[in-house]
Amino acid sequence: MKRTVMEVMGDTVAKHGANIALKAKRDGIWEAMTWREYYHQVKITARAFMALGLEKGKAVNILGNNCPQWFISDLAAIFAGAIPGGIYTTSSPEQCQYIAGHSEANIVVVENAEQLEKFKTIWPQLPELKAVVMMSGSDDDEGVYAWEDLPPIAGKVSESELDERMEFQEPDDCCTLIYTSGTTGNPKGVMITHDNVTWTAGQAASVTGIRPNDELISYLPLSHIAEQVVSLLVPLTVGCTTWFAESLDQLGDNLREVRPTMFVGVPRVWEKIQAKMVDAGAQNPWLKKKIAAWARKKGLANGYARQEGQPPPSGFHLARKLVFSKVRERLGFDRCRLFIATAAPISLDTQEFFMSLDIPITEVYGMSECTGPGTVSLPEPFKYRTGWAGPALAGTEIAVAENGEVLMRGRHVFKGYFKNEEATRATIDTDGWLHSGDVGMIDDKGFLKITDRMKELIITAGGENVPPQVLEGKYKAIPVLSQVVVVGDRRKHMAALLTLDPTKIEPAAAEAGSTAVSADEAAACPQFRSYLQARIDQVNATLPRAWGIKKFVVLPEELSIDGGELTPTMKLKRRVVHSKYAQQIESMYAA
Repeated sequence: MKRTVMEVMGDTVAKHGANIALKAKRDGIWEAMTWREYYHQVKITARAFMALGLEKGKAVNILGNNCPQWFISDLAAIFAGAIPGGIYTTSSPEQCQYIAGHSEANIVVVENAEQLEKFKTIWPQLPELKAVVMMSGSDDDEGVYAWEDLPPIAGKVSESELDERMEFQEPDDCCTLIYTSGTTGNPKGVMITHDNVTWTAGQAASVTGIRPNDELISYLPLSHIAEQVVSLLVPLTVGCTTWFAESLDQLGDNLREVRPTMFVGVPRVWEKIQAKMVDAGAQNPWLKKKIAAWARKKGLANGYARQEGQPPPSGFHLARKLVFSKVRERLGFDRCRLFIATAAPISLDTQEFFMSLDIPITEVYGMSECTGPGTVSLPEPFKYRTGWAGPALAGTEIAVAENGEVLMRGRHVFKGYFKNEEATRATIDTDGWLHSGDVGMIDDKGFLKITDRMKELIITAGGENVPPQVLEGKYKAIPVLSQVVVVGDRRKHMAALLTLDPTKIEPAAAEAGSTAVSADEAAACPQFRSYLQARIDQVNATLPRAWGIKKFVVLPEELSIDGGELTPTMKLKRRVVHSKYAQQIESMYAA
C-alpha cells in the first residue's frame, strides 16, 4: 500500500512516541527530543511556514549543517504541501540564487548570519521569496525571522488548515527536491515522491534490520539523498534515534560518545579514518606492531572466508580479543554491526585495511534518481563481496545494457527532473528503466560492480578504454598518496595528478633519503620523485600496458571542497580539475 510521509510519521509516533528521536549537543550537553515532541515541532513549524506565506507546491530551501532544525524544516515543508530542497552549505550566493529561483522557493531556512548574508545579496532577484528563517541567531531586516519566532507565528494558522494541506496530498505527488551536486553545469532538481521516499526507506530498513533501539549519527550533507535516507527517512520509518555530529572535524570524538549501531561513510571519510589509524599505528612499539600485523592477517583471511560462508581461520578469535575489539572501542564502533560505503566506489586498499581489522565495509550503490539505494550489500555470507556493490535492493530490478550502462527499475525510481522534460526522457526510458550513466557488470550471483562513469571513460589515442576510477583506486594504495587523478583522454599515454598525505610526507621522505617536509619540497626533490616513480612502476606492472602512468605531477595541496575540486559529498569534479590544472597536465605531454 502506498503511503505519504505524514502517514508514516504519524504511525511511528503512535508506536514509539516516547522514544528518543533526535539528540544534538547544546553548550556541550546532549539534548534529546522524543518522537512525540519532534512531531509536534514539525506541525508547529509547518503552520508557521504557512503563516509566512508558504503556498502549496512551492519550495522551502534549507541551507545549514545537520541539526534538528534541518529535519524539522524539511518535514514541515512536506506537511504544509510544499517541497523542501536542500542547498549545500558550501554554495556561493550565485548557486543559492539558481536553486531558490529554479525551485520557486517561498521560504529559505538558513543556519546562521553567515548563510543569511548569501541571501541578502540575492533577495531582489528572487520574487517568490517571502521570508527567511534563521536556525540560530536573529536579524533586524524585514522578512527575516528567528527560529524562536515560529511558535507564535504558527498561531495565525489553525490545525485544521494544516490538516487540509496534509490530506490534499497523494503518495505519487512530489514531496522533495534533491539538487544534484553538480560536477558539471547547473544542478538538476530530482523530483522524489512520497511513495519513492516511504517505500525505499521501508525496504532499506527491512533489508538492513534497523530497529527502534538503533542509534545513528548524522554528519554527511543533508542536501544529499544518501544522508537523508540514512539519518532522516529510515528513522522516520522505524522510530530509532539520530544523533547529530558537531562537525566533520569532531566526528571522531562524537563517534566515541554516540557509539552508533550503523555507520555510513563516503570513501573519502573512510580513507581519512584509515590514514589516522596508520599514522597512530606507526607510533606503536615493536611488539605491538608485530601483534597487529599477525592479527590483521587473520582478520583479512576471515573477511574473505566469511563472504563464502566458511569458518574463521585458527587464531582469529584470539586476534579479535587482543586487537580488533580494542580498535573498535577506540573508534566508537564497539556496538556497530553495519559499516557502509556509498556515493562512489571505495578502493580495494581501504576495504581490505578495514576488513583486516574485522570491520567489514560493505557497499551501497545508488543515486538521487533512485531515492538513494539501488543495491545493498550486507556483512553476511553470500550477501557481500569485496569490490562489488551487492545485489539489487529488494523489490527492484537491476540490469546492464549492451553498452555497459547500469539500468534500474522499481518503486524507488524518481518522478522526473523538475522543469526539465527533455532530461527526464533521456534518463527514464519507455519501459521504466532508469539510465544511471554508470558503467558496470553483474556477476552470476546478481552482484553489481561499478567500473566508471560513462562520460568519464578515458579513450586513449590508441583506442584503449580506460576506467579512471578503477585506475585511481590502484594507485591510491601507495601509502603516501592521498588523491590521484588520472588523465589521458585522446592522448598517447596515461598520466596523473597526485596529492600527498601531509602526515606521511616526512616518513616517506626519510625512506627515500630525502629532506622534504612538504608537498612542494617533495615535488622538487629528485630522491622523492624516484621513490614515487618506483612505487608507481610497481602498480604499472600489475596493469595492462596502456593503463600504466608514464608521467606524473605532484600538486602543492590536496584537492578540496573549498578549492572547488570536490563536490560537497567529496566526489571529484574532473572538469574543474582538468581546467584548474591544465598547465600541469599539458606539461606531462610536452615533447
